[in-house]
Amino acid sequence: MDAIKMIEERRSVRKFKNEIVDRETMKEIVSISRWAPSWGNFQVARYTLVDDKDVIAKLATDGVDGFIYNVNTLKEAKGVAVLSFVKGKSGKLEGDDYATSKASVWEVFDAGLSCQTFCLTAHAKGVGTCVLGVINDKSISGIVGLPEEETVAALIVYGYEDGEHAPATPRKNVDDVLRFV
Repeated sequence: MDAIKMIEERRSVRKFKNEIVDRETMKEIVSISRWAPSWGNFQVARYTLVDDKDVIAKLATDGVDGFIYNVNTLKEAKGVAVLSFVKGKSGKLEGDDYATSKASVWEVFDAGLSCQTFCLTAHAKGVGTCVLGVINDKSISGIVGLPEEETVAALIVYGYEDGEHAPATPRKNVDDVLRFV
């Protein structure tokens, strides 16, 4: 798939077919997602894939603080990627001091790069995704058993889209988002 077309056509998917994406396809998506850039090539992103319906139900009840849009999206989901990152690496060059004024915020930036790469790769493989940001990271960590050195960045619901691909929402004019100096 052409990269520009892929970027322009990828949409957040909230309605999925009653079909689980096989683990081999998901392994391919994560394998490609590993190529996302990261600070110092530390590769801090981690993917915990959940396709167990009881665990997904637990994420819906205890992992999104009752935010109804996320609860409903999780109820439709056949798979959820818990995107996490290893804490305390991104933003540092040597030792414990951060090399950027962004300090530990850079970890979230690296997770965002990994998230976008995951979603675009999934789209290229015919798998729809939706990133959920209203989450309870501590609860989710417990539900899926993350190691202590990791924290949750986002949930990415995934599956085969049910229904017609949503049209693009309007974008701001390029002159509204661009400036030259």
